Amino acid sequence: MSFNVTLQPSGRHYTVGADETLLNAAIREGIGLPYGCKDGACGSCKCKLLEGKVVHGPHQEKALSAAEEAAGMVLTCRATPQTDVVLEARGVAAEGQFPVLKMPGRVLSLERLADDVMRLKVQLPANQNFQFHAGQYIEFLLRDGARRAYSVANAPHNLGTPPAIELHIRHMPGGKFTDQVFSTLKEKDIVRMEGPFGSFYLREDSDKPMVLLASGTGLAPIKALIERLEAQGSTRPAVLYWGGRRKADLYLNDWLEAAAARLPWLRYVPVLSDATPDDGWTGRTGFVHQAVMADLPDLSGHQVYACGAPIVIESAQRDFVAQCGLPAEEFFADSFTSEADKQTTA
Repeated sequence: MSFNVTLQPSGRHYTVGADETLLNAAIREGIGLPYGCKDGACGSCKCKLLEGKVVHGPHQEKALSAAEEAAGMVLTCRATPQTDVVLEARGVAAEGQFPVLKMPGRVLSLERLADDVMRLKVQLPANQNFQFHAGQYIEFLLRDGARRAYSVANAPHNLGTPPAIELHIRHMPGGKFTDQVFSTLKEKDIVRMEGPFGSFYLREDSDKPMVLLASGTGLAPIKALIERLEAQGSTRPAVLYWGGRRKADLYLNDWLEAAAARLPWLRYVPVLSDATPDDGWTGRTGFVHQAVMADLPDLSGHQVYACGAPIVIESAQRDFVAQCGLPAEEFFADSFTSEADKQTTA
């Protein structure tokens, strides 16, 4: 048995099996529904159910509360249909979606950008045309069937020779993949990957000024967006707020200062939450999203692109919309949900 899904306002249609989630079917059909973790943890895929009935699999309360579900909201990554359904999905992009590929990659280089951050470059196979939007992510396929997702930190035009994707990997002690990256992984090793995934990329049909918000290694997809904007010759005003705990967390500070000096449309504001006198820090302090609100109390005419820890993304989305007038549909995010976060899924 299968059911029909209609997306509004785009009017696009696709078919989903009775035991298939709305999101998985959309990905299979090349429909660009928004999503992030695909595990019911981040809430990025939340849509309004206009008609029909679905049932939800396990998910976190913060991703979809009981009150939201009662009001007709659904998590497409956890919802399976019981009838034909109509969804309000304003995030469906007009741009064509690129095919999702499984492919091998060869480790080209490993470079420590900080004690706990590794820049991993993986050479792409010559026999596959891997295409992606700046801001999207890939998943590493581990031998036991587990997957680990990381955003690509370089734009598609900036893959280099030989073509390689750049990833910023933070060490999570005890982490199945990151322990390997920081100990045994070496140049020329072969890894298996699948992608591209995610609905985080530039909405290039807009000329609104942008707030780029990153915490920690959430900088990776933001870096790709900056590279994309520079390659386009963009003049859209953009200000990047990058948050860390200590000065050492700003692992690409020099790169960003150089980019801001080179690009007249880009401004860069680093913010530390736990700076100490030993850091010698004289810049902004506090929570990074509150720094945005202090500088830009009216976001009604902006777009926001936010990446990083779930608590940062959730706080920014809530407060920017409720207190700064940001239109909800102009907040685009990629929440970096760790395996530990996913383990708390109900």
